[in-house]
Amino acid sequence: MNDFASYDGKGNAPPAGSQEWNAEALAAIRRFGGKSEPELTREIYARAVEGKRNGTLTNEQIDAFCAALSPALDERARRKLERLAEKLKQM
Repeated sequence: MNDFASYDGKGNAPPAGSQEWNAEALAAIRRFGGKSEPELTREIYARAVEGKRNGTLTNEQIDAFCAALSPALDERARRKLERLAEKLKQM
């Protein structure tokens, strides 16, 4: 997934551990690996705001994105993501 517009929010992500999933995970690590948590948060927020403004990101897609990402996060990061998602859904 390169942006929210390409995320269909329907749970059609490749199965965890599959070659496709691993390739996407590695691409994300390369793209975001050197960034700090605040930088990642800003990047997610900026992309989501753009999607909300141009009508390509729905609240359902935000929920699906969070559900897909949450298992990879610790509890603190999961709560931060949930707060960010709620803020975006109110836009």
